[in-house]
Amino acid sequence: MASMSTTHSNGVAPEPTMPAPSQYPAPPKIQVAKRLEQFKTTIFTEISILALKHNAINLGQGFPNFDGPDFVKKAAIEAIQDGGKNQYARGFGIPPLNAAIAESFKKESGITVNPETEVTVTSGCTEAIAATILGLVNPEDEIIVFEPFYDSYQATVSMSGATLKTVTLRAPNFDVPEQELRAAFSSKTRAIMVNTPHNPTGKVFSRQELELIASLCKEHDALAFCDEVYNKLVFNGEHVSLASLDGMYERTVTMNSLGKTFSLTGWKIGWAVAPPHLMRGVRLAHSYITFATATPFQWAAAEALRAPDSFYAELIKDYSAKKDILVEGLKSVGFEVYEPDGTYFVMVDHTPFGFESDVAFCKYLIEEVGIAAIPPSVFYTNPVDGKNLVRFAFCKDEETLKAAVEKLKTKLKKPVASSS
Repeated sequence: MASMSTTHSNGVAPEPTMPAPSQYPAPPKIQVAKRLEQFKTTIFTEISILALKHNAINLGQGFPNFDGPDFVKKAAIEAIQDGGKNQYARGFGIPPLNAAIAESFKKESGITVNPETEVTVTSGCTEAIAATILGLVNPEDEIIVFEPFYDSYQATVSMSGATLKTVTLRAPNFDVPEQELRAAFSSKTRAIMVNTPHNPTGKVFSRQELELIASLCKEHDALAFCDEVYNKLVFNGEHVSLASLDGMYERTVTMNSLGKTFSLTGWKIGWAVAPPHLMRGVRLAHSYITFATATPFQWAAAEALRAPDSFYAELIKDYSAKKDILVEGLKSVGFEVYEPDGTYFVMVDHTPFGFESDVAFCKYLIEEVGIAAIPPSVFYTNPVDGKNLVRFAFCKDEETLKAAVEKLKTKLKKPVASSS
């Protein structure tokens, strides 16, 4: 049966009646759990979007603009082409990778661990952090974190329901303030988060500072959660694993990843090393977060971790050259530069350029100069503590870094002092 339509006497159908604005349904209210309401889109995403919009050179987020070594990529391709290596891996990691992690950990710390009971492979170090905190921390606990901090720490502590307590590292040297650290520990302290080499400052914690942390952990029966993803990127001093200090392995979870050292950040291969009594909680949380990590990339990671010492020596040589290009360039245009001892980040003081905050300066830097950097105030519980700082990343090829320095030299201007 044909459908019927209404027409006027002249045979023309009337215009449809539009509802009044008040008749439109209200857009759905954005819903976020209370424990995450304080958080926004990560600053890394925001800056990367702005950099693309303005075609800026991105020295913000810490991902290389070059690929990792061919022998590791080849191992991944071979694993993908092997029909037996594309299904779910064992939840805590394929045996060859667990064994390679245990070998690497012994070489770095001197500690022999059982790869079957003391190593868990995760989807990047960020998941290792989440599994560790969610698996070992309770809502009434307190977690001590040095600020500025990698923003994942604060969000994960919030998801656990625990309380974040911060100890601030201050320029120019970002030394650990002993009295502030002692005051942060209490009967409620469950753990302290230690990131060395440190993002975003580039600080490498000294053995003396780590011994202080260890003594306080033992005094207060606290755990240590150690993020060591930049342990192969040390230019001055030495990397000391907190777990290697006397009496600390039994109370430490050490976390690391493939991405930073091998320039394969998109693979998201990380791991945690801990004694069995702590690993139980980490593995339980991991089982219900991701369960398992990409199988072919695990096979490739096992190959990567067996790279010869010459690979790491070349890595430091390469990154030292990149660091020098950017550090000298930043100094030449007028920044106060806090040269890093490790990582591939450098912090500077932007106040010579007359901006009231790091956010305002970084926006200007993208829109007018064509360089993207990170405003570190987001890495502090009190943003005012970071308002004079800016973080640049030098994990880029030398041509990109030289082009960035040239832009800074030609487009970045200091304010003209007014005459009285």
